[in-house]
Amino acid sequence: MVMLDTLFEKASETRKNAYAPYSSFNVGAAILTPSGHIYVGANVENVSYPCGMCAESGAISAMIAAGEYQIADILIVADSKNLISPCGAGLQRIAEFADDHTMIHLADLEGIKQSYPIAKLLPVAFAEDLKK
Repeated sequence: MVMLDTLFEKASETRKNAYAPYSSFNVGAAILTPSGHIYVGANVENVSYPCGMCAESGAISAMIAAGEYQIADILIVADSKNLISPCGAGLQRIAEFADDHTMIHLADLEGIKQSYPIAKLLPVAFAEDLKK
């Protein structure tokens, strides 16, 4: 549980640095890898809306830049009355670096409210073996 507390703290701090001048909806994400390292990301909006980047993508990019390729846990936090989960594209990005044990934790500013294995939120992910 201590590691989840740390993920929550890191995602919450990173959320404050989000660039969201159009929606004012700041999101932070923190990834824990099997090696114990933590990588963070915040959403980055763009005046051309499709060019924005979600917090999960930012955290994944930081993980890849550091040379790691496996997500053990990912925590996403936003200041919202309703819990937010990654969109389909975000889930597919997470699935690329997940296994059956990867957990997605959803939080508001008070703490973690729900946790799901990746397969629960994306039961039929597009995978390499489907392309054959």
